[in-house]
Amino acid sequence: MEMKWSLNELYSSFECTEFTNDFNKCRNLSSDFCNWSKSNLNDFTNPVNTIKKYLELSDQLNNCLEKLDEFSSLSSCVNTKDETAAKYCDKLQMIESDLTIPNVLFMKYLKRLDNLQEIINSDNLLKEHDFYLNELANKSKYLLSDNEEMLISKMKNTGSNAFSTLQDVVSSNLMVDIELDGKKQQLPLSVVRNLAYDKDSIVRQKAYLAELKSYKKIDESSAACINGIKGEVITLSDRRGYNSPLEKTLIDSRMDKETLDTMLSTIKDRLPVFHKYLKTKAKLLGHKNGLPFYDLFAPIGDKEITFSYPQARKYIVDNFRTFSDRLADFADNAFEKRWIDAEPREGKVGGAFSDEIRCIGESRILSNFNNNYSSMATLAHELGHGYHAYCLKDESFFNCEFTMPTAETASILCETIVREAALKTATADEALTILEMSISNTTQAIVDIYSRYLFETKLFEIRKDHALSVDELNNTMLEAQKEVYGDALNHEFLHPYTWACKVHYYYADTNFYNFPYAFGELFAKGLYAEYLKQGDKFIDLYDKLLVETGKNDIATITNMVNIDVHDKEFWKSSLDVIEKDINKFIELSEKML
Repeated sequence: MEMKWSLNELYSSFECTEFTNDFNKCRNLSSDFCNWSKSNLNDFTNPVNTIKKYLELSDQLNNCLEKLDEFSSLSSCVNTKDETAAKYCDKLQMIESDLTIPNVLFMKYLKRLDNLQEIINSDNLLKEHDFYLNELANKSKYLLSDNEEMLISKMKNTGSNAFSTLQDVVSSNLMVDIELDGKKQQLPLSVVRNLAYDKDSIVRQKAYLAELKSYKKIDESSAACINGIKGEVITLSDRRGYNSPLEKTLIDSRMDKETLDTMLSTIKDRLPVFHKYLKTKAKLLGHKNGLPFYDLFAPIGDKEITFSYPQARKYIVDNFRTFSDRLADFADNAFEKRWIDAEPREGKVGGAFSDEIRCIGESRILSNFNNNYSSMATLAHELGHGYHAYCLKDESFFNCEFTMPTAETASILCETIVREAALKTATADEALTILEMSISNTTQAIVDIYSRYLFETKLFEIRKDHALSVDELNNTMLEAQKEVYGDALNHEFLHPYTWACKVHYYYADTNFYNFPYAFGELFAKGLYAEYLKQGDKFIDLYDKLLVETGKNDIATITNMVNIDVHDKEFWKSSLDVIEKDINKFIELSEKML
């Protein structure tokens, strides 16, 4: 079964006639759009027609640009040595930066309309984009002058965007020196990181030590990248008038600070529950001073659960079908049509992601599959992202931009579906293994994510004063891990280089891409609880909720399912579900101790 994705639905190659024609078309559309904006976005005689024309031109250009950009970036992700892909990524970034002026002019145009809501209400197309238009008008207060915005956009291509690309290249091509089965060899970083799930404790420890040692080859360059990116973010946030990068992230996330603070304080209160789980796992693995980081993902239980890639497909599709035929059919189609690149290999970026390609109504999913339960669950997670986009396929381009916290909802719910369906038919040994893997993933989404949030908060604080050295970055990460994990982890074996291997730290436009995972984890638990109460009638409501994520704020979306994210009781109830799982795991574990 093919484990590499097909991009032929976009283009057959960079040299094909269609790609060349579309690239030239994109440049022409960009030029025409910029000229039209400069000529028309200062005329207020007929704002309805002006806004509609802007939406039309923007939609045409964005669809063309997206198709080219997806082909280039996806080609680069699976082969960071592809010089042609890198060249076109750079060229398309330049075109995208040219759109700064029309985007800025339009936002300022909307802001200058005293009767914007009345104008929106007068036309059906504008009413369809009510939230989008008002959001742009509200964000316009953070804009700088037209010339400043253009300069910033251009300089990002040689600043944060360049640093992000560099980090992708150095990390994806990092070869790790490791000795396995008595043989010295070099393996890609993604392959070595996957050994954290190996059943052999010696292999896990060797992989951990080799991984940490390998970062010394790239830590100075990675530190330069993260300092450059975060420094730019701080400068721009301050210049635009945000109180902090976090405030900008919350505004972009359509989430208020009260929601974040309520969630994080509830998580902090419940950290001892996760510590109980980690200490129990440490005992099962024979550790006395807490769990070493290299055993954080160690499989537990006598029953080893492995999956070939075809088996993972069947497992996911069958279990998705217990929730919804529509979800199952979507996943099956993704495998069948080769939307997934699952094979770990040199030059391919690590981790996993789902990329939604609106212009062709498809997604592409990257993972580094390792024939275990965790890899299968990761595929289910990423397919959830793809399904989210699928639910939005009939929406306009402007109503498809869901935010970071809601982006994780469908993916984590899909993980929950797989796990719950699997547990229903599992033997006692299988149940222990599945339960532990699920709790391990949840611990990452709650505990480790909290440590990464604390790290990034401290990183921004220090970066205001000076660029952090490698030692400072490592120590800041260790302090965050110690604070959150407490004595549940062995402090002699933590992971100081988490900042170097987590790609989200290198996205200048999406800072604090950590707390959204916690939000998604806990919100998904709440949604699954509603599904258990309502049964099949919940499915349509769930799909409608996913559609609303593109055109509403978080509080409004969560109210659709009677969830108040300002109420600590909601977060407690979701954490109660996790605590119940942990107590069950401890109960099963005691029989093995």
